[in-house]
Parts: sequence; C-alpha cells; structure tokens
Amino acid sequence: MSATRQRPLPQANATVRSRPDRAHVLGCPLDRVDLERAVAYCERVIERRGFAQHMAINAAKLVAMRSDSQLREAVERCELITADGQSIVWASRLLGDPLPCRVAGIDLMRALLSRAAARGFRVYILGASRETLALAVARIREEHPTLTIAGFHDGYYEDAEEERIAAEIAAARPDILFVAISSPRKEYFLARHGRRIGAPFVMGVGGAIDVQAGIVRRAPLAMQRLGLEWLFRLAQEPRRLAGRYARTNARFGALVAAEVVRARLRPGGRRAGA
Repeated sequence: MSATRQRPLPQANATVRSRPDRAHVLGCPLDRVDLERAVAYCERVIERRGFAQHMAINAAKLVAMRSDSQLREAVERCELITADGQSIVWASRLLGDPLPCRVAGIDLMRALLSRAAARGFRVYILGASRETLALAVARIREEHPTLTIAGFHDGYYEDAEEERIAAEIAAARPDILFVAISSPRKEYFLARHGRRIGAPFVMGVGGAIDVQAGIVRRAPLAMQRLGLEWLFRLAQEPRRLAGRYARTNARFGALVAAEVVRARLRPGGRRAGA
C-alpha cells in the first residue's frame, strides 16, 4: 500500500488544475483530506469571503458520472471533493492512488454546524419535505442554540420556482448553504446557482437532513468502518434501494476490477496512479 501524502490544501478559489494533492479514482478527482482538514479549509474560505463547493462521492455517483457529462462537469468544478463511501477509499488504495480516509457528507455537515454556531456563520438549508425539514431544523436549534439559521425551504418545488428560490436564498445572505435534494438534482442546482447565490461555502447533503430529523437512522460506527453503511440503509428502505444498490455496486466493482487488470497489463505492471 502506498504511503498517504499529506500536503496543505491550496488557497480558497484555487482551480481544480492547480491542486497538487488530489487522488483520482476511475477518473474522478478526490482530495486527500481528513475531516479536520476539510473543516479547516471550509472555515478559511468563509473567513476570506471566497467561494468553495463541496462534493461527496460514493459508488453510485461515481458510476453515474461516467454516463452523465453534466454531472461529471459539476463534480470536476468543485473546490473540495471527498470520498463519502468507504468503498471509494478502498478502491483508491487498490488502484495505487490512496486516500487517507472517508469524509462523509453528513459528518462534514455536522462539523460545520458546530463550527458555524461557534463562529457566528449563517446557515441556510434547502431540501427534504416540509415536515422532515421542520423536524431537522428544530433538532439543529436544540443542539446548537447559538446557531443563526438564515432560512430554510423544502425541496419539493416546481422547476419554474427555482430562480425565485435561489433569489430568496441570496437575499438571506447565508455563509453556508446545505442542499438536501437527491442526486443529481442537487448537483444541477448548485452548478446553476451555487456561485451566484453569494454564500462562500455550499454543499449537497442529500439524505443527511433525514438523519438529522430522526426519520432515517445512521449505521453503527462499526458498520461504517467496515463499509457496510449501505447495507444498514438497505435494511431500512429495501424497496426503494435494493435495485439501485444492486446495479451501482455491481457496476462499481466491475469498473475497479477492470482497471486493476488494465494496470497489471501495462508495461512494468504498475497500478493506476502509482
């Protein structure tokens, strides 16, 4: 296994091309950071009133990127990209371009909520149903009494309303925007509006608001470390997730296996990224 490289993150607003410490897994760029360094980077962006978008990558999104050019472009434009799934970390190591650990979107969101409460950063949440969002906001306020929630809006709106909602978010002047809409809709929203809204830091958080609201339970830490968080979610929502997991997990495994074979057939038998 290759040694993990730990170099400082570049300054906020650096382009993807200028980042020297990114791994690549099946063509997808990923930053070599742990949670602490990711939070520090986000805080630095907000303090300097720059701009950064975070993207969390799991196996399903990586597979989708290969056939969705709009999604791929949205990912590659992001200033901070982390491995949301343990399978991505394992694949990076197997392919010789190792990541130090996963930085799950929900963990980054929760860490930033704590930091925002301590530093006085304003937070806006877009997404989930009205009922779920109300529960999540109530819990967040209970956990972080000093946090300023600049506003929130559910994710069930018509396409024709999108411009108005983006304008409302901009008017609320948030420092952090969390978008809790399913993929790839949240990626498309942030690609269109993320830089125009004016929030220094934006990120998609998907189903993290459902967990925050207590609607969905998160896997125990032991299952997370074993890369079995997907199995815990499947047990909770088998009808909705079974088909998707079967397709994406199988496809991801096949892509990694094919890349390993190609790497071994290259002159010298070097792994990709080594």
